[in-house]
Amino acid sequence: MKIVVFGATGTVGLEIVKQALERGYEVTAFARDPEKLSELRKSNLLIHKGDVLNSKDVEDSIARHDAVICSLGDGRIGKIRAKGTLNIIQSMDRLNIKRFICLSTLGVGDSYENLNFIWKHIMFGFFLKSAFKDHKLQEHYIFKSSLIFTIVRPSALINGAITNDFKIGFDGKFKDLNLKISKEDVANFLLEQLHKEDYLMQAVSISN
Repeated sequence: MKIVVFGATGTVGLEIVKQALERGYEVTAFARDPEKLSELRKSNLLIHKGDVLNSKDVEDSIARHDAVICSLGDGRIGKIRAKGTLNIIQSMDRLNIKRFICLSTLGVGDSYENLNFIWKHIMFGFFLKSAFKDHKLQEHYIFKSSLIFTIVRPSALINGAITNDFKIGFDGKFKDLNLKISKEDVANFLLEQLHKEDYLMQAVSISN
């Protein structure tokens, strides 16, 4: 399988690339700064230098691939996710590539009620307000698209390992969460969606 990973140098994106290479996928890692991927020397890795806000860069990287995984991040700034994702969606439409898996965050949509006071009012209400707004707009674009998508909403990311020991697909009323999950588990879950149909055309929440 040939996949493109956007946000390939980010916390989850880099882990996605590493795990995808280990699985034997042909991986195109889209990066504004390819030097950050210089240690990953694999025959099944292609590094595509580009700007996700540049339509031609995006379309050139997606051509002749089977699926796209988006893990765009922009820290607290909150401008790149939605605009970049819209560029990806439009490029996929032009190329008739349909499978799209996107990293979002727990708290968007009905998962907002899964958050505790700190995440609702301090983190997303103040410190990460712009980033949270960007995630919501990003999901809006995806739900309006004609792609075969899966949106993954993890809780706060931590370093760890692949455990496959976390809660999946809970609704907004579920409260028994510690609101953390390893980036390794998140990357693995995103990649697993390439071969599963459990969460097509929907957003799925994951957390410990």
